[in-house]
Amino acid sequence: MEDVIAAIGPKLRQLRRQKSLSLQKLAERSGVSAAAIHKIERNGMVPTIATLMKLAQALNRPVAFFVDEERAEPAVLIKARRRKGVFTSKKGLALASVSGPYGRFLLAGAVAAIEPDADSGSRPMEHPGEELVLVLDGSLQFEVDGERYEIRRGDALHFRTDRPHRWRNVGTRPARAVWMALRQP
Repeated sequence: MEDVIAAIGPKLRQLRRQKSLSLQKLAERSGVSAAAIHKIERNGMVPTIATLMKLAQALNRPVAFFVDEERAEPAVLIKARRRKGVFTSKKGLALASVSGPYGRFLLAGAVAAIEPDADSGSRPMEHPGEELVLVLDGSLQFEVDGERYEIRRGDALHFRTDRPHRWRNVGTRPARAVWMALRQP
């Protein structure tokens, strides 16, 4: 059931974009606020059945479209030239997605470009899941559960994210890495 709920947002966003509708235009058609639609698309809010019915009607789809597991493709191809940026609040970090839609998959990945002195912040992070980082160019420094790791080109670090962790580019040049995150189901 959790997978079905988590897939609603990505399905809504994909269909809205497919129909070339802005958030505001879909809001006008459905009677659901643009802010609520945005939250649903980002899995920040689970829609009520009434909200889902309004959105389905506005998009000319049955409600089942959003909750039918059988409609999901078993695989998603991400072409290099079509990689989408991934939002991050971390200054000096740019992410380009290499994974399928969030919600349908537990694993997310991105090619990361990390500027010199960029870091995850002064306080360590903790959240459920795992991360795997493979450095392609440059070097990164990680601290996981109080232990420091220097990873350079070709090195990888795999760690559980329920432990306090943080990262930083201590080098003098940008670093590039493949960054994978596994979230807990």
